[in-house]
Amino acid sequence: MARRHENTSFVCQFCAAYVPACTNGGYRNHCPYCLWSVHLDVQPGDRSSDCRGPMEPVGLTRPRGKGLAVVHRCTRCGVRRVNRIADETDVPDDLDIVLRLPAA
Repeated sequence: MARRHENTSFVCQFCAAYVPACTNGGYRNHCPYCLWSVHLDVQPGDRSSDCRGPMEPVGLTRPRGKGLAVVHRCTRCGVRRVNRIADETDVPDDLDIVLRLPAA
C-alpha cells in the first residue's frame, strides 16, 4: 500500500485549523488542536471509505505497547477507530484536550 498520500497537510473540518504534514516520517489522521478526524478508511491507510463523516474524539485508551490513543466515533455511521496520539511531531496533539477524554 502506498502511504505517501496520508502525509499531507489539511484544514480541519471541525475547527478550521490548518494542520501541517508531519516531518518526522509519521502520518497524521486527526487535528492536533481539537482531535476531530474524518472517516476516510475501511482498513488503516486505504482511504477507501465512502462515508467521509466527521469522527468525534470520544475516549482515551492505551493499546498494549503503543502509548496513548484517542478513540474516534463517526458521527455519520457510528464506526469506531483507535488512533495513537501524535506527541513527537512538529505540531503535537493538545495534551490538555487528550487528558480530558474519558477512559475507553
